[in-house]
Amino acid sequence: MEEQIRHEVSELLLRGDIKDPRVDSFLSITRVEVARDGSHAKLYVSTFRERDALEGGVDGLNHAAGFIQSAISKRLKIRLTPRLSFYADLGIKEGFELGEKLKGLVP
Repeated sequence: MEEQIRHEVSELLLRGDIKDPRVDSFLSITRVEVARDGSHAKLYVSTFRERDALEGGVDGLNHAAGFIQSAISKRLKIRLTPRLSFYADLGIKEGFELGEKLKGLVP
């Protein structure tokens, strides 16, 4: 179910269905964690753009969470659609920055 949710939200982002100006197609869903009972899901969001764009995008996604949940429930055939919460995933950006620092150490 986690992969299905990640796929559906990613499709919404790519198609530009979320009309909040803070949300754009540069955002990507890196992972989804669904509670055992399926009542809620945490979606982690990343971008290669600056940190402010990520924080704004996460705020926009949380603001549009009801719309996104409704769109998902229409596409997925599940009894209970989880309540969605979006969080910034800084792991990719931090990993890239660490890689750049390590490159600087090599002569």
